[in-house]
Amino acid sequence: MSKYRIKFVILALMTVLLWQNGVFSADTWRLQPAPASSEASRGGGQDEDWQPISAEGEDKFLLTVAKIKELVNTGQTEAVRKEFDQLKKDFPEVAGHDLDAFIEAELLFCEAKFTKAVSAYDKLLNEFPDSQFTEAALGRQFEIATAFLTGQKKRVLGIFKLSRYHEGVKLMEKISTRAGIDAQIGLKAALSLTKSYEKRQKFNEAYLKWWEISQQWETDHVGKDAIMAMARCKRADYNKRSSNKRPLYDNSNLITAKTYYKKLKLLYPEEAQKIGVDEILKDIDEQSAYKQLNIAQYYQKTGNIQAANLYYDMVINDWPQTSAAEMAKQAKKSI
Repeated sequence: MSKYRIKFVILALMTVLLWQNGVFSADTWRLQPAPASSEASRGGGQDEDWQPISAEGEDKFLLTVAKIKELVNTGQTEAVRKEFDQLKKDFPEVAGHDLDAFIEAELLFCEAKFTKAVSAYDKLLNEFPDSQFTEAALGRQFEIATAFLTGQKKRVLGIFKLSRYHEGVKLMEKISTRAGIDAQIGLKAALSLTKSYEKRQKFNEAYLKWWEISQQWETDHVGKDAIMAMARCKRADYNKRSSNKRPLYDNSNLITAKTYYKKLKLLYPEEAQKIGVDEILKDIDEQSAYKQLNIAQYYQKTGNIQAANLYYDMVINDWPQTSAAEMAKQAKKSI
């Protein structure tokens, strides 16, 4: 790498540090030769993409970027437009078609035209997949999706305000798929979805997203959180009904939850102890036993004594330490 390229990388990284809240990311600021169409528009070859900003101009460049960042975050659209225009005039070496696409999307974001902004960021991501602004665009889309998930509404016919929750879900899914859950922005989007699903008691949807995360993050704290969350979601889905109605529903979620809690206890015993897994497992056994007891009682009431005894025996043998087992023993004596 030439000294000019090294100098440009350093300057780019300094710019990233100034532009906060996910607009730029040092991890993906890669120096790529411009597309042929971009080179032609600049009137030169690839070497022009690597011309360094002069030492005297570096301070001005960084100050301009910092100013643009502030204007974008405060929604001053016209001022942002002027500053970007001036930036391209003062520093033509950083200009390009991908920057133009990014500016277009940023201006729409400033105007709070979020649906159009999402499309503009998509255009950048699709037409310039190797652009240094890729992570920036995904970061902006993440901000918009977060706003949708947390209650930002759209006005219809100038009167009605409708929830944009489903738009937020679709956008987060798209970010997660495009970036991949193995990337930080993709993981961040997936985790936001799990949080939103659980908040709305969509526990099976949350479980499925956590399962996807677990396939990419089997170890470290994310893998541990995934195991714990999958167990929590499956148990919560069964428990979201009133206690007197739970035995009427399939208990496969309880069985799955028990499997994950036992796995958590095996792999992360300290964490399992912290959240009281032993007591949770006892409670799951009690619930499973009570469900089978409920079936036995039904058969007894309908006069099918053979089937009733079969289920009473199942409760007594499979969950001997539960209160349901004691109830089963007493029930058998009364037959």
